[in-house]
Amino acid sequence: MTTAQQTVADLDDRALVDGFLAGDETCLETVHRRWGPLVYALAWRSLGDAREAEDVSQLVFLAAWRGRAGYVPERGTLPGWLTGIARRKIADALAARTRRSELVAAAGAQLMLRHDECVAPETAIDRVLLADEMSQLPAPQRRVLNLAFYDDLTQTQIAEVTGWPLGTVKSHARRGLRRLACRLQDADAVECAA
Repeated sequence: MTTAQQTVADLDDRALVDGFLAGDETCLETVHRRWGPLVYALAWRSLGDAREAEDVSQLVFLAAWRGRAGYVPERGTLPGWLTGIARRKIADALAARTRRSELVAAAGAQLMLRHDECVAPETAIDRVLLADEMSQLPAPQRRVLNLAFYDDLTQTQIAEVTGWPLGTVKSHARRGLRRLACRLQDADAVECAA
């Protein structure tokens, strides 16, 4: 440990919090060293998986660092604030786990329903993901895309079936495809506009 790290490690909680709020990275290291085991223990007990607990712990401290301006010492202690962030990140991890389980189950059901056809597991998963994302679209966009993809109708035919102007059908198709593309790609890689 260097002299600077030793000095930071010896800080009382108030000085450490002040340094953390000011953006001092050595204070962040000390905060992580002091309360990282607490955050990890909460995550491990809730998730029951060491790797997932490590990931959640990292997310907690990343969120704390990025959102440090939102911490108000008068409202509670830093470990309490970190615990609140940890609870939200744990809930997110559990929700993601449930979602993965549901997708795997739905893909398995797709494979079982199509046992007579030669369907690769990846294809079944893609179908389930696409169906799930399509269900998240606004109703007009979903209707236009369903008519185009599953009923194999042209935009002119969709306009006739729905009674909507051709321009409206084209707008719904374009917006629906854009939303699908954004939702199916990594959210950080694409800036999605509705």
